[in-house]
Formats: sequence, structure tokens, C-alpha cells
Amino acid sequence: MQHEVTDRQDLLDVKGRIIEEGWARNAVWKYDRRMIKASALRIKEWDYYSIMSHEHRFSVCVTFSDLGFAALFAIAFVDMASGKVSQIDTIQPLSLGKLGLPANSGDHSVAWANKKLRIAFSRKEERRRLLVAAPQLELPDGRVGIDADLTLVQPPNSESLNIATSWKEKRTAFYLNEKVNCLAVSGTVRLGNDLVTLGPHESFGVLDWGRGRWTYVNRWYWASASGMLDDVSFGFNLGYGFSDRSCASENAIIYDRRIHKLDEVVFTIPPSSYTDPWTITSGDNRFEMTFEPIVDRTSDINLLLVKSIQHQVFGYFTGTAVLDDGTKLEIKDFPGFAEDVFNRY
Repeated sequence: MQHEVTDRQDLLDVKGRIIEEGWARNAVWKYDRRMIKASALRIKEWDYYSIMSHEHRFSVCVTFSDLGFAALFAIAFVDMASGKVSQIDTIQPLSLGKLGLPANSGDHSVAWANKKLRIAFSRKEERRRLLVAAPQLELPDGRVGIDADLTLVQPPNSESLNIATSWKEKRTAFYLNEKVNCLAVSGTVRLGNDLVTLGPHESFGVLDWGRGRWTYVNRWYWASASGMLDDVSFGFNLGYGFSDRSCASENAIIYDRRIHKLDEVVFTIPPSSYTDPWTITSGDNRFEMTFEPIVDRTSDINLLLVKSIQHQVFGYFTGTAVLDDGTKLEIKDFPGFAEDVFNRY
């Protein structure tokens, strides 16, 4: 458990299996989709950003994904002040890896657009730029249209949570992922005719960068938050239920841009409703939180062979987190999200 990988290396061997499974503080694995033992219909590649403004109490979420059999693009505006969400998305059939998503999260540029939305991601050294627009998206308060130009900064010395794991039942099915928390955000978001300016002291982003070949049916749990705690950058990434985690968990506290690794976690979600309070606990007693939901960004798609039920719930975390040296951090009303997702595709 908790095998840390430190050497830079190829991800897959000639049989399409991960050479060294585990977790890492940096992107050490070299991804090459030509080594995957699967049809292009089965390969998944995605970049997902969630930008949260603590001051203005909203989040902008952007998905740029190639699922093999189709590409999915989405822009969501989550209004935590009103407890409502607006989203627009579109699907391009048979994308088959043709979108140009990069083999690593280094310098790159990708873009896609249609009449409903426009998405462009780029990175140059420590700066990432997101340009997104959905001119006809009706926002929760009745305004129409969203247009964002945002810069996210990832200092060179920042650690990120990286994981490479496979499935017990099929070792050529794998999950390669990098979560980058505590990205300081600056730029503008136009909501209808109103321009909102975001600053790095109060707005933070997380990147979910993933590549893989999954098994057909999966359910995962994920939680993430980023911000400042007593003038020090603080965040966390929690995840389980997806692939065989016997070699490493996906759970970590990120404090002052350093990873503090956690054991297994469990989300206790009330059966009554996703918007009732949750509890999140770790097996090593280093992460104990209550989660007060504000809004459930939910979707339910059932197309016979393809099914997806998603609950990404935004709200506030309160509790304690313990660093590697035993320092206990007190957390109160810290904004973030937690999700429960079932996929069959």
C-alpha cells in the first residue's frame, strides 16, 4: 500500500500492462496510446478544470474529453449563492483519439468549438490559459451567456497527486491520472453583460488530467478543494472505487504546495438525499470532515449500452486534517466539491 514511484519511466510494457503501479509527487509516467492493448473506441482521454471563486461564491467547470466512441465537451456554472447550476454540453460521435489531447500535461494547446460553446486550453511553462464561452447558456439568475478568460499559475516547485493503477480483472485496463490542486487563478468571467474579475488571492483551480483504458462498468468517488488556510495554500484530493488501489490510494492533503499522503477514505452519503450532510473519514484518522452540500450538479444518461449517473455536489467542508509531521489543521466552511459517479461505457 502507498507505493511511491520516483523514477521517470514508460507507463506500459509491450503487453499493455503498467510497468510500475503506484503514486507519485510529479508526472513521472510517459503515456503512449500506441502501447494500449485496446480498440480506439475504448481509450479515454480527458482534461477537466474546476475554477472556484471563494469571494464571488461560484465555480466554472469545463470538460474536454475524448471517450473513444464519442467526445464530450461541457461548460457548467455553479452558483453557490443561489444553490443552482446551469450547464451546456455537446457530443461528437466517434472521436477515436482525434482531438489532439496531449500525451502529458506539459506545454500544449487544444481547442474545439461549435455553435453552442467554445473551449480552448493551453499551457506554457507554469502558466495555463483557459478560454471558454457559451453565448446562449441561461444562468441561474436569468442572465444569458458566459465568457471566461482565465490564467492559472502552477509554480515549478509544486507537487501534484499522480497515480497509475489497473483493474484486478483486466490488467491491461488502466488509469493514469494527475490532479493539480491550488492553482492560483486570475482573469475575467463575463456573466450576461456583467464582468467579474477574479484574483489569485481568492480564486483557485484544480486540474483533473486523465488517460486510460477502463473496464466497462465503474463507480467512483472523488472530492477536491483548493484555497488558502491562514495565508498558506491548502487543498486536498480524495478518490476511491476506481481500479485496484492495493498499491496506492489517491488521497492526499496539499499544504504549502507539498503532498501529505493519506490512507484509504470513506464517504458516508445519506440515503435520503445527496444534498443532506455527508461525512468523510480516513482509515488513519488524519482526515475527518463533514460536508455541507449546497448544490448537486447531476446528470442521468441511459442509452442502453451507455449509462452515466453523476452527482457532483458543491458545498463546504468543516473538520480536521493532519499533516505528515502531526500538525493538525482546523478547517471551517472551506468550499469544494465531492462526487459519486456511475458509468457504464
